[in-house]
Amino acid sequence: MLKQPEESILSLLGRVAQKDRRALARGISMIENEAPGYENLLQNIRVQNQTPIIGITGPPGAGKSTLISALVRHLIAEGKTLAVLAIDPSSPFNHGALMGDRVRMSEHFLHDAVFIRSMASRGSLGGLAPRIYEVAELMKTAGFDYILIETVGVGQSEVEIAGLADSTILVMVPEAGDEIQTIKSGIMEIADIFVVNKADREGADLFYNSLAKLAHQYAYKGWEAPVVKTVATYETGLTDLVTALHRHLDLANNSEKKNTLLAEKAMMLIREYRTRNISFEKLQAELKVQQQQSGFNLFKFVAEYNG
Repeated sequence: MLKQPEESILSLLGRVAQKDRRALARGISMIENEAPGYENLLQNIRVQNQTPIIGITGPPGAGKSTLISALVRHLIAEGKTLAVLAIDPSSPFNHGALMGDRVRMSEHFLHDAVFIRSMASRGSLGGLAPRIYEVAELMKTAGFDYILIETVGVGQSEVEIAGLADSTILVMVPEAGDEIQTIKSGIMEIADIFVVNKADREGADLFYNSLAKLAHQYAYKGWEAPVVKTVATYETGLTDLVTALHRHLDLANNSEKKNTLLAEKAMMLIREYRTRNISFEKLQAELKVQQQQSGFNLFKFVAEYNG
């Protein structure tokens, strides 16, 4: 039976719905730190809007943060409101986000139309943070026009973003041309839109053409991922990028992708909640003893462990 929500939880959610920055920041901190009452908070979220989540991923040095800053500036000029979640590597000392609130986005920190938050990856290999799904749902209640999520930037392991975002933008640079044959079988498959950033560099046209050919090969269900050239530092190509984004979001809203995304989120959360009380150190200690016994079988051990 669902526990009756405390008045403070309802009050907090009410303030989040009014885009109260402090309330939203407090709610996110509760979720991240699993503070008392965070489950009650999550179970009383009522999302009344369909705020699209836009994932922005790509290798380190591709200019993701600079591109996001330019994109935010472009969307603000159109009268939009945005939330930005930047997933950063964790500090080895306090497990917080190393880069904090991104320096390259500093001009937007105090803008009324923008909310920026950094989250630590805390060792997650998928390019996201452990509580990103829950935080994203809380942010939806604030009624932003868009939620932008920037992944850590660790290469081909960043596939989790495809299970969270309505549209995924893969940012690359012309220098990646030599690696295109090796990356196409991994992270290439998750992109809905390709961006060739720093397109004023040598080799940009050749890389653009190669990427367009690959995009054609990976076309699916009536959607061929467009390739957009940008130079984020000069805000070149932003209009083309936003146009491509709107086209894909319109397609996603009229397809089964939203239901698929919801199922993927549910699966991820179920998996996490079922294993939350399992200690890796305890598991390791038990296995150290068990594998010394005659007839040890890992699959039998796992079956017994799950009860």
